[in-house]
Amino acid sequence: MEVILLERVGRLGTVGDVVKVKNGYGRNFLLPQKKALRATDANKAVFDARRAEIEAKNASTRTEAEKQAKKLGTVSVKLVRQASEDGKLYGSVSPRDILEALKEQGGHSFDRKQIDLTAAIKNTGVFSAKIILHPEVSVPVTLTVVRNESEISQDVPEELRTEPVQAEEAEEQNEEETAAE
Repeated sequence: MEVILLERVGRLGTVGDVVKVKNGYGRNFLLPQKKALRATDANKAVFDARRAEIEAKNASTRTEAEKQAKKLGTVSVKLVRQASEDGKLYGSVSPRDILEALKEQGGHSFDRKQIDLTAAIKNTGVFSAKIILHPEVSVPVTLTVVRNESEISQDVPEELRTEPVQAEEAEEQNEEETAAE
């Protein structure tokens, strides 16, 4: 099925692109969500006539999302969950948990579908996620998952940190070493 995109869709394209997608994806997601039109001759003519209007609407929603992203800045969330001695959670942290913590912390309200976790959180430690405000605008979120209230004030031990944070620290050390040379 060929469709004309009405907004930017990840891994597919931007406004006005004619792309070929699987029938189910087009019928069940893109068309009902008003993210695309079927690529027929009539729809292409309608899209060409409304192209400036559609792009202006997309640009305005993007600027609103950028303003909201600037207002949020870098978001940090601390969650207390029950865990074993070795740091494995009895359950997992879901986007819904992050959403509730954001509401409690700063009164931020988002849809849980806007929170993007790269992987399930099943251990204590420091993790990263994103809040997707617009297909082109996202805000990074730092999640700290601890076992009890007393660990919130303390830094998370090194052995409980996850790979993304260690990778950032390794990059900083490499930069320091190159600067020293």
